[in-house]
Amino acid sequence: MLLLVRDYTFHYSMFLLADKVVFLTGGTEGIGFECARVYQQAGARLCIISNDTESIRQARSKLDPQAAEFVLADVASSVQIKNAVERCLEVFGRIDVIHNNAGISNPSKALHDTSEKELKRLFEVNVGGIHHTTLHGISALKKSGGNILNTGSLVGEIGQEIHAAYTATKGAVHALTRSMALDYAPFGIRVNAVAPAGVITPLLRTWSQQQPDPNSAEEYLNNIHPLGYCPEGDVVADACLFLISGMARFVTGCILPVSGGAELGYKKLTSKQNHFHDL
Repeated sequence: MLLLVRDYTFHYSMFLLADKVVFLTGGTEGIGFECARVYQQAGARLCIISNDTESIRQARSKLDPQAAEFVLADVASSVQIKNAVERCLEVFGRIDVIHNNAGISNPSKALHDTSEKELKRLFEVNVGGIHHTTLHGISALKKSGGNILNTGSLVGEIGQEIHAAYTATKGAVHALTRSMALDYAPFGIRVNAVAPAGVITPLLRTWSQQQPDPNSAEEYLNNIHPLGYCPEGDVVADACLFLISGMARFVTGCILPVSGGAELGYKKLTSKQNHFHDL
C-alpha cells in the first residue's frame, strides 16, 4: 500500500506545472539546476538565465531542449534581464512563475574587511536581480496570475560569522519577499521564498575552501542539521515546486526554511565550527 501511495505521489507531481512557463535565474547548476530538472518533470517549460556559457552548455545537455530556452545574461544588469524577459515572451508567449535563484556568496569576510566593490556586487546580484526581474516581468505575471519565488537563506534570519555582507543581502531578500507579497496580492500574485541551510552545491564547495579549517567543513555541515546530514539541492527543489504550484495557492509572504532543523541547533555549535557558512 505504501508503495502505491508513493507511486501515485510521483505521478501526480508530473502535472503540477503542466503548461506553465517558469523564468528561472541561476538555473544551470546547484539548487537552480535541481529546480530546473524538477520543474520540467512537473510539466513546465523553462526560460533559464545564467551568466556562464559553460554551465549553460552542461545544463542544456541534461535537460529537455524542447522545453527549455537558455539566455546568457547577468541578473545585475537591468538591460540584460529586460532582454531575457522579452526573449522568454517571444519563445513561450507568457510567464507564469519568476524564480529568483541566482546569487553569489563571496567574499567570506567580516564587514570591515569587505570592500565597497565587493559589497556593491553582492547587493547588485542578490537583491538587484530580484528588482530587475520584477521590474521587467511583473506585467507578464499580472496577465497570467502567476507567482514569484525567491531563494533566500537561513542566515538571512539568524546571521552568520565572517559573512556579514552576504547575510545582509539574504535578509533583504526575505524583507523584499514579505513586502512584495503585500504589493502584488491585489493582482492575485503570490510571493514566497525558500531559506535553505547547508546544501551541497559547487558554490558551497568553493566557499568551504575559503574557511579557516576547510578539512572540517564536511563534518560541520552534517552536524548542523538535526536530521543528520547535509543534503543536495533536490530537497530544496521539491519545496520550491510546492511553493510555485497550485498546491500552495493560499500561501504568500512565506519564508519557508528547508533546513533540516539547522536553526534549532546553531547556538550549540562551538566557536570553531561557527567559522563555517551555510548556503
